[in-house]
Amino acid sequence: MNTDDYVKMILEARVYDVAIETPLEPAARLSRRLGNDVLFKREDLQSVFSFKLRGAYNKLVQLPPADLARGVICSSAGNHAQGVALAARELGTRALVVMPEYTPTIKITAVESLGGEVILYGATYDDAYAQACVLADEKQLTFIHPFDDPQVIAGQGTIGMEIDRQHADPIDAIFVPIGGGGLMAGIATYIRSCRPETKLIGVEPEDAASMTAAFAAGRPVTLDTVGSFADGVAVRRVGDETFRICRELVDDIVIVDTDEICAAIQDIFEDTRTIVEPAGALSVAGLKRHVAAHGVQGQTLVTVNCGANVNFDRLRHIAERAALGEQREALFAVEIPERPGSFLAFCTALGKRNITEFNYRLQASDTAHIFVGVELRRGTVERHEISAMLGDAGYPVIDLTDDEMAKLHIRHMVGGPVPGIENERVYRFRFPERPGALLAFLTAIGHDWNISLFHYRNHGSDYGRVLAGVQVPDEQIDRLRRHLDALGYRYADESDNPAYRMFLA
Repeated sequence: MNTDDYVKMILEARVYDVAIETPLEPAARLSRRLGNDVLFKREDLQSVFSFKLRGAYNKLVQLPPADLARGVICSSAGNHAQGVALAARELGTRALVVMPEYTPTIKITAVESLGGEVILYGATYDDAYAQACVLADEKQLTFIHPFDDPQVIAGQGTIGMEIDRQHADPIDAIFVPIGGGGLMAGIATYIRSCRPETKLIGVEPEDAASMTAAFAAGRPVTLDTVGSFADGVAVRRVGDETFRICRELVDDIVIVDTDEICAAIQDIFEDTRTIVEPAGALSVAGLKRHVAAHGVQGQTLVTVNCGANVNFDRLRHIAERAALGEQREALFAVEIPERPGSFLAFCTALGKRNITEFNYRLQASDTAHIFVGVELRRGTVERHEISAMLGDAGYPVIDLTDDEMAKLHIRHMVGGPVPGIENERVYRFRFPERPGALLAFLTAIGHDWNISLFHYRNHGSDYGRVLAGVQVPDEQIDRLRRHLDALGYRYADESDNPAYRMFLA
């Protein structure tokens, strides 16, 4: 199919039986900060809080009557499932939805409330997808693909049609989240046909950049793993058709990290008083990185805020990381003399800057190690100035703002070393978060070595993160590494990390 075919399908798409034409709203606060005219396309305002009902309904409503009567099936961890369930309910047919076993209850309940029959299967989306394909054959149900289907792509493309109609003046760039590529493919085909001068920029999280990998390889490839913080775009392999379209029409892809996504969630909240899901803030994070990287000023920039199905238990993590992602907070490890008056002298050196965090424990030495967070008003420039200023004042200082172990673990563990700990090696692990995951991790570690330090953080449906100290003699390190490799968890040896050496070793 060519672009003209898709434009015709988009113009004829049946989405407004269930979808609304969402507003294209000015983001006044963010526009002032960035020096550009930023507009939010508010797909979070749909009845299922996501754009996914557009493509799902457009696919179902155009099925042959006999196929529709037999029912449909899909695999999804959330948003697509709700779209399919809603479409099936409106069209009076059965919808089976296969979801991974770790899917949060809030999403399962949402699908069931729309009439979907939920089947929990497997530990990952890929497991659920495979099972859905098996059931589709067994039960003679029509499988509704979440992105790699022309009718689904056309349904999502109605967003591009609305953007074009809602803003008559030129648009310099549109930023679109990319998971499997259906949303970008649909918007790109319509916008490219009527606004060839408008740049189409995709945005992916750094731990699920499947379209970027496909562009580099010249074909869709399957990533070994993907992060699940932005679970709405956590796709290991983009679609064949979505790849073909995006490779032809997309101008650029921006990759962002978790901290930048959290900062973007806060930016959207400050303009709309709405909390979007991580995938829903992806395009804003990409816009901000693009503006900073290219010095963009005075342009009209549109972001597609694609969803707001966020788990409440994630808000702690989002708020904690937002300040770092916005470069509004810096973290430092500092040595100060262990004597009366040292804290006062140190705070005097910092001046009237706002202290966001201060962790300390008495040491059996003549120096004290402190972990300090400082509020920033001028981002990275001020962060480097503070580090230099403390060094000039005679304080040994390490900037930990970009140290993942320090941000995830050390800031919650500052307490000093314990006498008598020998042969300690420290490892940071990441494993898929699901019920029983921590127990499975500890069981896998086994009993061959003593665990001397342990810190675990649960971030909702994100990955579980563990910092573990293991007492292992030098001659057994190779055996330990082989054992860790066999676990199948991603891990890193952090024994030489400066935050660990200063606060816990």
